[in-house]
Amino acid sequence: MSARRPNRPHFSAGLDRRQFLAAGGTGLLAAGLPGASQFADAAAGIPSKSSPSRSRQMSTGAKKKIPIGVFDPVYDTLSLDQMLDKVSALGLEAMEIGTGGYPGANHCPLDELYNDSAKSKAWAKKFDDRGLRVATLSCHGNPVHPDPKHAARDQEIFKKTVQLAERIGVKVIVGFSGCPGGSPTDTQPNWITYRWPEEYNQMLQWQWKEKVVPYWKEAAKFAREHGIHRLAFEMHPNFVVYNPRTLLRLREAVGEEIGANCDLSHLFWQGCDPVEVIHFLGKQGMIYHAHMKDTVLYPENVARYGVLNFVFEKEDLPLASDAFRAVGYGHGASTWKAILQAYMDIGYDGILSIENEDPILSGEVGVERAAYVLKNIRNEILGT
Repeated sequence: MSARRPNRPHFSAGLDRRQFLAAGGTGLLAAGLPGASQFADAAAGIPSKSSPSRSRQMSTGAKKKIPIGVFDPVYDTLSLDQMLDKVSALGLEAMEIGTGGYPGANHCPLDELYNDSAKSKAWAKKFDDRGLRVATLSCHGNPVHPDPKHAARDQEIFKKTVQLAERIGVKVIVGFSGCPGGSPTDTQPNWITYRWPEEYNQMLQWQWKEKVVPYWKEAAKFAREHGIHRLAFEMHPNFVVYNPRTLLRLREAVGEEIGANCDLSHLFWQGCDPVEVIHFLGKQGMIYHAHMKDTVLYPENVARYGVLNFVFEKEDLPLASDAFRAVGYGHGASTWKAILQAYMDIGYDGILSIENEDPILSGEVGVERAAYVLKNIRNEILGT
């Protein structure tokens, strides 16, 4: 593996923006793991089948500065004040805060805040005092889980999150669509993506008709009654909404409250073109939030094992087809420049929320690297 590693420019905070985009984009990749050279070519602007968006014409219209923020679970060992000091020192401008569900509620005591005006205002003021905006509240759970206790817990978290958002003026709730069982007697979720044999199609239709659509119709109505009109779903494997088509299906069944948390890391490995997705969803007014997280694909292992061979741990990377990386370490700077350009082109009015699940650049390090990449690219586009 190391014998195939080409020489890479060293990542340095001393590079100016043009040097970064010309040279750094080829180095912010997969630390020499399988297939990095092909992605280096794409980052350097060399056309390839895997990078169709690189050759597209960029818009020359006026550009709006999109705030860069971070999703707070990466700071789970820090207190609220410690985290805010850390984020403020990075020069970030906004935050996405978890209120429960799978990412937890490390910095948001939801039960204390959602129905107490004084406490919620004091909590929000801590962000304001550091020049940070609470842009979204996130409750990534499974409110249609076949275990009634699990479902009830996540449904209650959603309702309290909506009420807290109403109280502090947050307009976007981020989460998952959830996944039910495949029948009324199932005790665990059943993620169905292929409709044959016929019993799988029957289960899939039952899931949507009996569980998913009825729940989200009521949940969207509750949100609407509390002034929340943007429910941003992360298109994520193991949930019924996992790609743009399934997101559209839910929106058509429920209403315009349903939109995207456009986390491209879950779409890269599915073969989606990021710019195409942004324009496709953006033209329909469906992008309510955006996670900034990258995915690296290793062509040799994709060829051997296919794209579903995803890994999460550093020690598993030699056999990985794909894995999460910090922004710029799966796809180069030119790809991410096209992505930010696309968000500006559609008039996206949310934030760019860094989420770090990088097995190599873990924790705060990945956030710092992603912030560096995003700020340099944003400045380059804006000419600042």
